[in-house]
Amino acid sequence: MIKFDSMKKTLLNNPDVEKEYDSLGPEFTIARTLIEARILAKMTQSDVAKKMKTSQAQIARLESGDHMPTLTSIHKYAHAINRNINIEISAN
Repeated sequence: MIKFDSMKKTLLNNPDVEKEYDSLGPEFTIARTLIEARILAKMTQSDVAKKMKTSQAQIARLESGDHMPTLTSIHKYAHAINRNINIEISAN
């Protein structure tokens, strides 16, 4: 069985893959943050969906990292898991 970190390292040795991966960094960071916050709130995707009056599939899409969610969606998600949003702009 191949471990995720090993596979990731191998794939990122390809400059084209690394460039695409880096371009999706913000989406993956948001997705990871949403998932971690939901887990800390001890909630399932279905729990969050019920509170947001949406489907579990929509929550899965928010957490997928495939696209940049709107600030409105993030706000609703945070409210559903009883968390606050903190936005930070920093120098590179």
